[in-house]
Amino acid sequence: MESEWDALRALGMFTAVCLLLWVTWGLSYTAYVHLLPQARRGAPWLRAHGAWAVVTGATGGIGRAYAHELARRGLNIVLISRNLSKLEHEAKEIERLHGRVTRVIQADFTGGLEIYEAIKAGLKDLEIGVLVNNVGMLYVPHMMKILDCDNVAKRLSDVINCNMMSVAQMTAIVLPQMVTRRKGVIINISSVLDRRPYPLLSVYSASKAFVRSFSQAVGAEYFSQGVIVQTVSPSIVDTNMTRPMKFQQFRVSPEDFARQALDTVGLTSQTFGCLSHAIQSVLVDLFLPSWFCLSRWGVKFLFLFGVYSTKSEKAL
Repeated sequence: MESEWDALRALGMFTAVCLLLWVTWGLSYTAYVHLLPQARRGAPWLRAHGAWAVVTGATGGIGRAYAHELARRGLNIVLISRNLSKLEHEAKEIERLHGRVTRVIQADFTGGLEIYEAIKAGLKDLEIGVLVNNVGMLYVPHMMKILDCDNVAKRLSDVINCNMMSVAQMTAIVLPQMVTRRKGVIINISSVLDRRPYPLLSVYSASKAFVRSFSQAVGAEYFSQGVIVQTVSPSIVDTNMTRPMKFQQFRVSPEDFARQALDTVGLTSQTFGCLSHAIQSVLVDLFLPSWFCLSRWGVKFLFLFGVYSTKSEKAL
């Protein structure tokens, strides 16, 4: 009997040591990525990958902020989005504020393969050092079951094309020249929802899980050839997509987020973008574990939360 207790004590001590090491590693890694300015690569390192940066979904939110921050760090910018007037406005703003050369390409990423030949032609002969796959969309205005939204087939097609196909096709267009030059950075904007299934946001979270998986795999394939692929999984950033949501006190401005997230390039292949979002992710995992969210009680809770948030927003 004594030997059995000794074995259990040894197992308990081993488990405690493993947990302590895991927590220590997590805290140290977080401090290294987010809190040590001397570890950052800097603008010259980023510019050394190529003269141009390409940003999709570049006329608002995170994409616009990335475009301006990359220009501030000395790169010329190709802005790709569907609204030509907004594209031209942002291009002029970048030239005025940062003194960089710009180019615009109009494209609606809810379309199919037919849109990418024009994009490929527009990027021809440019030395592209950074690609930011940012464009993305929700298929519902708030949390709901998949069959409760209008025109289900069209919405599903739009989300798959915009959130998933755009990442794969833009990577396929830009990656060959990066491999040839043996340098380049691909930044794929995902979501904090990419790590597990989320009922009532099923298609959106699944599309972001694709982004995360695709980024990890391509990054492993081409790391030895000098190409860096980073997945950025933000929580709540103050954009048009997130404004219907509650908890405004947890939001980060797109400008602050892009600046902090770009500081992590070259330090980590997966990031929440900023320290506050890393903390938010830990809290969500702690208070809304996956097993609960996928249970019938979890779905009811998320549904009630979504209804409450929407009604509260309408009351403002």
